[in-house]
Amino acid sequence: MSELLNRRLALLGKREHLSLLEHCLHGIERECLRVTGEGRLAQTPHPEALGAALTNELITTDYSESLLEFITPALPNPADTLSSLDKIHRFAYSKLGSEYLWSPSMPCPLPAEEDIPIAYYGTSNIGQLKYVYRKGLALRYGKTMQCIAGIHYNFSLPETLWPLLKETEGFVGTDRDYQSNAYIALIRNFRRYSWLLMYLFGASPALDAGFLRGRSHQLEVLDADTLYLPYATSLRMSDLGYQSNAQAGLTPCYNDLASYTDSLRTAVATPYAPYVEVGTHKDGEWVQLNTNILQIENEYYSNIRPKRVTYTGERPIQALMARGIQYIEVRCLDINPFLPMGIDLPESRFLDAFLLYCALNDSPLFANNECGNATSNFLSVVKEGRRPGLELRRDGASVDMKAWATELLEKIAPLAALLDQSHGIGEHSQALDAQLAKVQDPSLTPSAQVLAAMAERKESFAQFSLHQSQLHAEHFRKEPLAAEEQARFEELARTSLAQQAELEQNEVGDFDVFVGSYQASILAISN
Repeated sequence: MSELLNRRLALLGKREHLSLLEHCLHGIERECLRVTGEGRLAQTPHPEALGAALTNELITTDYSESLLEFITPALPNPADTLSSLDKIHRFAYSKLGSEYLWSPSMPCPLPAEEDIPIAYYGTSNIGQLKYVYRKGLALRYGKTMQCIAGIHYNFSLPETLWPLLKETEGFVGTDRDYQSNAYIALIRNFRRYSWLLMYLFGASPALDAGFLRGRSHQLEVLDADTLYLPYATSLRMSDLGYQSNAQAGLTPCYNDLASYTDSLRTAVATPYAPYVEVGTHKDGEWVQLNTNILQIENEYYSNIRPKRVTYTGERPIQALMARGIQYIEVRCLDINPFLPMGIDLPESRFLDAFLLYCALNDSPLFANNECGNATSNFLSVVKEGRRPGLELRRDGASVDMKAWATELLEKIAPLAALLDQSHGIGEHSQALDAQLAKVQDPSLTPSAQVLAAMAERKESFAQFSLHQSQLHAEHFRKEPLAAEEQARFEELARTSLAQQAELEQNEVGDFDVFVGSYQASILAISN
């Protein structure tokens, strides 16, 4: 264990500081497709009974009108975060009629590209901006890829932790700079070690054969309707999932916050020839917000993002540059199709220990090929993480993945113990033990279990997924929300509809001018 990590563990283990770690915050965003009883993409509009996707803070849509996104508040106890997510699911199911929430990350059998509905947010300028942005995503990457769903895990350490560490480590600079540097250091370590999460929690080793739309691939045929890789953990996070030629040269540097925001700011202001060729309009209609590498900064696909809650009208980069990093968003987690919410408390407990390790351990700047190795290690594990004898790259040499995973878990164990000590529980260490068992026995991983269940039931990917979706629907529907909880959600839905109507009624200014101002806001930023 590094000297720095030892010192920090000792400091946080002191009686006067032990309760600090009870104040980490956890938020979860869960995406899921709405599907018909036959397991096909629902072509119905976003249910009005769920409120307005534009203004409901708990239930919105992601890319497609059929792709729901459930958003919990950020809470200190992940058990409460998951309870909040559970209630959102129960409320949604009370309004979905005969539709289901698709259980895995990879989509159901999809209709033709042109028949995948883009999420609609009404006629306000901000609503139209969100719609045109999604039209741009369709133009750039196709609609099929945008139907992949995932779990986003938002995590922050207590604000009071950073000044304590800063003081003991003699950092010269502001509290804000120390905090941002510490989160960037966390992100560097996450990049180094996130392959482990893909092995432990990857749950997309197979997909519907129609997903590839005839593209060339190296997948194997499992059955007439299913493609897979025998040792894959997460095809969602492979180059078959989120990919972009335009973004290929965009690897934001995680050496400090300024270099990260600079790279994104450049990308949202730099034209990309193929997009320029298309232009922003076709037949008088907007088809993309601009012709730059990124239309907006959130278009950048990454496994983890530094975040800061934005003010009204503020862009993410502006918030980060003005007030520093507030939390991180882990974006590489698959939805576990065996779990009703796609994630459970043991996974959350382990994630906390893993992220705390990333935050407190030494995190030198990336040197030589380390950044490239981090990417290739990640891709190796998502495609063949369960292959016996798989080797990854570390410090310029090959290393057995299983041995490295075991070593990492042993290093994370003291962090799990510290969290348990802080909370007065044993769940973090228990969660870590469960992950160690997966390393020792790959058949315990979700990806292996998906393939095993499909084989045992003789089901295609689509059949297996619909089966799981039906099981989860029954789970949520058999225990509806208490009347007062149901009423609270219904009131939130009604309020959101009224808020959208008010926005539209009070809208002033032309949409073209609005887009121009939005674009100019990023160009006006200076360090």
